[in-house]
Amino acid sequence: MVKMFAAIAMAAVTALLGPAQAQPREDPGDYPSRTVKIICSAAPGGSLDLIVRHVAEKLQQRFGAPFVIENKPGNAGNLGAETVYQADPDGYTLLAAQPAPLTTNPLIYKKVNYEPSAFEPIAIMSTLPAALVVRKDLPVNSVAELIAYARSHPGLTYGSQGVGTRPHLAGELLARTTRTELTHVPYRGTPQAVADLAGGHIDMLIILLDAVREQVETGQLKLLAVASAERFPGLDNVPTMVESGVPDFLSDTWQALVAPPNTAKPITAKLNKAIHEILAEPDMRAQLAKMSMAQVAGSPADAAAFIKAETQRWGAVIRAANITVN
Repeated sequence: MVKMFAAIAMAAVTALLGPAQAQPREDPGDYPSRTVKIICSAAPGGSLDLIVRHVAEKLQQRFGAPFVIENKPGNAGNLGAETVYQADPDGYTLLAAQPAPLTTNPLIYKKVNYEPSAFEPIAIMSTLPAALVVRKDLPVNSVAELIAYARSHPGLTYGSQGVGTRPHLAGELLARTTRTELTHVPYRGTPQAVADLAGGHIDMLIILLDAVREQVETGQLKLLAVASAERFPGLDNVPTMVESGVPDFLSDTWQALVAPPNTAKPITAKLNKAIHEILAEPDMRAQLAKMSMAQVAGSPADAAAFIKAETQRWGAVIRAANITVN
């Protein structure tokens, strides 16, 4: 009778956990022995999608197991994050994410079905610098001149891809840091915001350099500074925001790879080592440069500390500006 009840209890646990979680864990040393799915929280063709596809191809070559990409954009990256958060923590479902789902979304959206700090960071793969660009006929040619002009012309407009996006937060940070009054104009996407800036309908954008490089090179927009820690290779004459007199102004966009909560540390460490060796290969470095990206080095612990610091920094901006999305 006791054995019968024990068998029934075990069957109930198996049913609740599902077949994936009921299976015994493999030795991390054997990982990966089957297909690894990487959920990309952005649409195909964007910077996150491009870098993770390059990395996945190299991981597949290195480990001999398939690494497949499944794009799950939507709800500012929350959809993909929620999927991986609920996945079995065996290393066979990973999340490639932009900053928002790992940092600011839970602070902006009233409800998200995951806790970003519970993910197991693997690596910050790369960063993309943001650029401060203005319409070509705005009578300024430096950040200092822009700040002075904004103080004498309250209400200068800046665009973004929507409420709570990184360009929106960067504009709020600029206004608060420089004590200027700026007006946010949200758009449905990057192309519309860039087109309106080039057309002179708004005054400025703080957006990924790659999104406005063509307009800058053709003289449709003026590039005043980059919002990265260092000057960007190939644009050595363009100062950083900090060099331009705006203290602590950093607004890089980065691409991270994380695993579900409670994934074994040997698995995340194994992936981290492989990814950083891959990103250091000459052909990958060339690909990164072509996409205006910079490689990031560091351990999973470094990635965790970086994500935590980003959450705190942008969280302060969100709370100060009372930014929310229903």
